[in-house]
Amino acid sequence: MANNGNSAAMPKTPAAAELRAELAKKESDLGINGRLTGTQRIAAIFDEGTFVETGKYAKSSKNEFSDGGEFEGVITGYGAIDGRLVFAFVQDFSRMKGALGEMHAKKICALYDLALKSNAPVIGVFDSAGAFVLEGVSAMSGYGKIMKKVAASSGIIPQIAVVAGVCSGALATIAAMFDFTVASKQNGSIFVNPPFIMKSKKGGAGLGSIEAAYKLGLADHVCENEVEAYAKAKELLNYLPQNCGDGTVYSVSNDEINRLNTDISDIIAKDGYDMKEVITAVCDDAKFFERMAGYAPEILTGFITLNSMVIGIVANEPSVNGGKLTANAAKKAAKHIAFCDDFDIPLLTLVDTEGYETDAANESAPYSDALADLAYGYSASDNAKVSVVIGKAYGAAYTLMCSKSLGADIALAVDNAKISAMPTESAVAFAWSDKVKDNSKRAELENEWNISVASPVNAARDGDIDDIVSCDELRQRISAAFEMLSDR
Repeated sequence: MANNGNSAAMPKTPAAAELRAELAKKESDLGINGRLTGTQRIAAIFDEGTFVETGKYAKSSKNEFSDGGEFEGVITGYGAIDGRLVFAFVQDFSRMKGALGEMHAKKICALYDLALKSNAPVIGVFDSAGAFVLEGVSAMSGYGKIMKKVAASSGIIPQIAVVAGVCSGALATIAAMFDFTVASKQNGSIFVNPPFIMKSKKGGAGLGSIEAAYKLGLADHVCENEVEAYAKAKELLNYLPQNCGDGTVYSVSNDEINRLNTDISDIIAKDGYDMKEVITAVCDDAKFFERMAGYAPEILTGFITLNSMVIGIVANEPSVNGGKLTANAAKKAAKHIAFCDDFDIPLLTLVDTEGYETDAANESAPYSDALADLAYGYSASDNAKVSVVIGKAYGAAYTLMCSKSLGADIALAVDNAKISAMPTESAVAFAWSDKVKDNSKRAELENEWNISVASPVNAARDGDIDDIVSCDELRQRISAAFEMLSDR
């Protein structure tokens, strides 16, 4: 009702307790079909009784097109997760369909100011119908202000996006700016252009779904529902420091640090073995927290603990296309390397690759640009880096996978590793073409090449490998290297 000068005509403002009760009732009715309301999301994220809301009564101003609402479509605040201070903004579809307007953006920006001042992580829950169009340019400006805050926080505090509902347009861009994205398949979607538009385009069917986002590398983790997504985000948080100044996290493990890896020799003896088996054999308690598993599976990224120290992992996956270093693999690895460097998380690289991929799709990726990002990531990073050649390391892919020349502090190789400028078969055909005309000698020549040229002994003599180790002692030797490099 417009103000006509008669104070009696003004509507009575409800007391704070009445507003909270009304909102709670509204939300309890809407928390159905797996789509949680804002307060339910808060309860799923934070330790019970620890959340403190900020900007609780902030609301958009009335204008000729809209009378605003009692509450904005986002809840902001801070609390504890497993006893750690964490900030969060939670978009709430039950409030104005989570539409983002000027005040919505202002609340998120104010939260970021507090998070940066406190040097604590931010979790953002995305579920919005988009911009509050009745505010026009002010709403669009809000997107830009949030982007600027997210960018300013990058590399300073960890940021985890949880896609619980619709994450579209500029909000999809904001979510992609976060360090990690966890998505719920039940109600989540990530897209720039609406799926109904893309469906009519060639190759556009299925785009916008969480499954598609996972395969495109837009989601690090995909969960069946919201509750699982929040649990995954909290599990991820256990591997992350509070901020860039704290250094890597130390956990508690009863795993024997001097435990021998008696099974690794048998694992890597299989053609196209699963590198995850090597990782879980080396790390504490066989726990590997993988990220971006749906994207570029020929390379693995994630976190482990080793002697209770959180370590980042980059590893070729021989079971997928021989672990070849594709454009997408390089892009995936470079992103993880940059994060570990920003937050001083030590990095372990396990190498077993047949080299570059030779196809038109990778060459037009563009390939060299993606490989340049990987080279830059390793060479410019200051965190502790240990690399181990587990199997094959052929061509420039050996150089790019954290070789000593590119920046590894300690470079190891197992005794049966093969390090060569070319795959053995190609090298023999190239170097000894006159001899391989007799196919009966091919196997003999290839064996001679592996012993005389591709042996890790040659790389060690040149100083490119610090030591040749047995598979049994991998856990011991890798852990000792990181302990030496640690400033704990």
